[in-house]
Amino acid sequence: MARNATKSVVVLDYGFGNVRSAERAVARAGARVEITRDLDAAMNADGLLVPGVGAFSACMAGLRAARGDWAVGRRLAGGRPVLGICVGMQILFSRGIEHGEESEGLDEWPGTVGPLEADIVPHMGWNTVRPPEGSRLFAGLDADERYYFVHSYAVHEWEFAAHHAVRAAPKVAWATHGRPFVAAVENGPLWATQFHPEKSGDAGARLLTNWIETL
Repeated sequence: MARNATKSVVVLDYGFGNVRSAERAVARAGARVEITRDLDAAMNADGLLVPGVGAFSACMAGLRAARGDWAVGRRLAGGRPVLGICVGMQILFSRGIEHGEESEGLDEWPGTVGPLEADIVPHMGWNTVRPPEGSRLFAGLDADERYYFVHSYAVHEWEFAAHHAVRAAPKVAWATHGRPFVAAVENGPLWATQFHPEKSGDAGARLLTNWIETL
């Protein structure tokens, strides 16, 4: 994987994410990686990875306190790649509802993050994903590959097409736990996964390599 060694990735350290696991996984994929909350580093890296663990509202508060919301917005405005993982994906949507309380997200995509509709919650463990046709994120991966999930909330309805009718539709992957939910999105420079590629073995490593090769 030395072909990616010239690519630089910043894992944004805003207090809510498994930054060390993400660092190791990105390094395994061959890129140069740094964990930091320094905004200059976040802006200048080839790729910005935004992890997220915990409550939607707490992650948003931490991101804003670190001005990570500004960094994400500025990078995307300039077509610079960003990858969100787990709650780092959820906060890209318009809002999250937890315990009946609503919090604003980054509103990069319309939609609501709400409780999983399943008999067993949290959804913890391995599951398959249905990638979209022409996906670059899942390129080279078999349809029966399994990825590691740990979450109690998800997006069950994809609203982008109706909300942004004049823009090209993103590529959306789905998984099912009780009810289908959004498992990954590819939208120009903005990609995200509900599952943890850094904990998904060789399949997750291939996903990260696919992302890094687009930087």
